[in-house]
Amino acid sequence: MASRNSLQVPSSSSSVPPHLAALAAFADPPIRHVDGAMMDYFLIETVNILRESSKVALNREREREKEMVEAGLIPPPAPPVKDIKDPLASARDSTGSLTLTKAGKAAATGPVDDEEEELKLRLETIGIHVGSNFSERLCRDRGLFTETLDAIKFICKDIWAACWDKQVDNLRTNHRGVYVLQDNSFKTISRLSSWQGRPDAVRKAKVYVSMPAGIIKGALARLGYNATVSPEITNLPQCTFQVKLPKGS
Repeated sequence: MASRNSLQVPSSSSSVPPHLAALAAFADPPIRHVDGAMMDYFLIETVNILRESSKVALNREREREKEMVEAGLIPPPAPPVKDIKDPLASARDSTGSLTLTKAGKAAATGPVDDEEEELKLRLETIGIHVGSNFSERLCRDRGLFTETLDAIKFICKDIWAACWDKQVDNLRTNHRGVYVLQDNSFKTISRLSSWQGRPDAVRKAKVYVSMPAGIIKGALARLGYNATVSPEITNLPQCTFQVKLPKGS
């Protein structure tokens, strides 16, 4: 990034109030370097901790709902509806170059796990907070974006380089508020694997990309765009993010 103007703090020999020196350091903190693999280790531990936390929170909610049903405060929940898929529709599903076995296909198209959805939601929430802070810091010396495409390019270049050390490999749009950002070797899932095979690795990767999706969403929210970000993975380590902006953005 280009050099930016910083608030100069006079030397300690001059009579500068301590609170002004602390305020200047807080406004423009020094850059600290960390190990490049730290984010990978951090995300692994974050997913494991949030998975257990989500499980506890979901069990607590189910127990509370059960007590309210027994007390007659709320009606009992409706029985789950079996998902009957059209065999012709299943045959038309695109799987890219990924060859699914029967076990893998069951894992990929099985019922949605409530605990996993709660985990994805928590990871996305963390990502929104991180992305908004990144966007605010990187845009501090920039003017407002006048075009939506400029904001998307900012995500593809600046945010991507700051978070994942590269730029997006491909950007497509239908010029109606839908943008597709493709990374052919997404750093977050580039070293992800599973002893149960590639279908299981793809299923796990969909959890790990929830935080990057939140980073994109949070960065756009700080720029004034209320976007919907949907990550898609068909063939590791490639990842595609579909960004939908409301009409009139």
